[in-house]
Amino acid sequence: MQHIGREFVDICHYIILFLISVVVVWTAGKEFFVIFQKGSADLKDILLLFIYLELLAMIGIYFKTHRLPVQFLIFIAITALSRHLVVDVQAVSDNFHLWLLATISFAIMVLSASIVVLTWTARMFGRPEDYLDDHKIISTEHHLPCVENEQSLK
Repeated sequence: MQHIGREFVDICHYIILFLISVVVVWTAGKEFFVIFQKGSADLKDILLLFIYLELLAMIGIYFKTHRLPVQFLIFIAITALSRHLVVDVQAVSDNFHLWLLATISFAIMVLSASIVVLTWTARMFGRPEDYLDDHKIISTEHHLPCVENEQSLK
């Protein structure tokens, strides 16, 4: 039953990620069409296309490695905050402008620091998913009878 459950979850992951990638490509295509109709691309358009690119890269990495790196989510958040900083902050009133600018800048710094910490800890200690295969082997070895010990007891 566990094998069937795992296969079902894997199939659902693939279907949903495929649908998400179709939606991302479709939305990016619509954005390209809008840029083409407009005749030029603004910085906000380019940053939005980078968000789409990062989403597709994250989905592609999952299809290739069966792992979803959290760093890509953080990159997407940094890009989205940068886009917000460039595009939307200009429309805010003068009183609130400085606090919003400082808050978004601080959030970008915290996210950037988290990338550094995640990268450093992965290099120093490895990633938790690196030990999944080893853990499965070790855990199954405990459940298997040891042939050498049984022969030495006889």
